[in-house]
Amino acid sequence: MVGLCEGGNEPLGSLKATVLSSVLEAIDLPDNAAKLGEAKDNAGNDMLKMMQFVFPIVMQIEMDVIKNYGFPEGREGIVHFAQAIRTLEREDPELAHLHAQVRAHFLPPVSISTEPSS
Repeated sequence: MVGLCEGGNEPLGSLKATVLSSVLEAIDLPDNAAKLGEAKDNAGNDMLKMMQFVFPIVMQIEMDVIKNYGFPEGREGIVHFAQAIRTLEREDPELAHLHAQVRAHFLPPVSISTEPSS
């Protein structure tokens, strides 16, 4: 199988979108969803706790998925994948949307005040 790191016939952004879709599907698997739900309950809306408990689970799921698409296992693969996504999402709205969906699993919602502070 030709992995994303090795090239292929499809546009790179399209392949990355496929990988992100696979990551989202893996996050929604019952075992993973249960782990994430418990971690999110423990973290509440505390950003530090989200990074401590939820983020590692999402990254492990992502690492498990991306290795099936030709990325190296472990930290090297996740760094390479993240860099590629950040570069491509600037020009590909679908990719940016999928990446935002993955990030939403470990970043709490942020409300932005539009009123000037007094």
